[in-house]
Amino acid sequence: MISHAPEVELRDLASNPWQLSSTLRAGPVLLAFFKSSCPTCCFTLPYLQRLADRKHPGAPAILAVSQDDPATTARCLQHFGIELPVAFDKAWAFPASDAFQVRTVPSLFLIEPDSTISLASEGFAKADLETLGARFGGSPFQPGEQVPEFRPG
Repeated sequence: MISHAPEVELRDLASNPWQLSSTLRAGPVLLAFFKSSCPTCCFTLPYLQRLADRKHPGAPAILAVSQDDPATTARCLQHFGIELPVAFDKAWAFPASDAFQVRTVPSLFLIEPDSTISLASEGFAKADLETLGARFGGSPFQPGEQVPEFRPG
């Protein structure tokens, strides 16, 4: 995996542009590449939503990066109750996924303000989400919740 984040520009649900460099000026960013038809992605997104819901001061911003079209993505997010900000990786071209060398989804990249990637994760990795939890002010897992250690993407 890469160690330095490439500059990417995406579009959100309203077709507004989103630039990584602009967002990094406000602090770290967690990019979460996903596909709506991926069962592991659908398993992972609610845990990312829990992290986002913490609203801990200084916590990274989260951007879910969909490899699907807006309609498919919206149905998926609604079905799982996900309210994360979303941008699109131009379905079928995938320039951002290619720039980040994404080969499997979900893929997570925690990017520091200097564009260094401090965490990169493929599939569902409980340990990586626990590491992210420390940055967000608490675990994404609830006490007693049965969570697998790993699920491939």
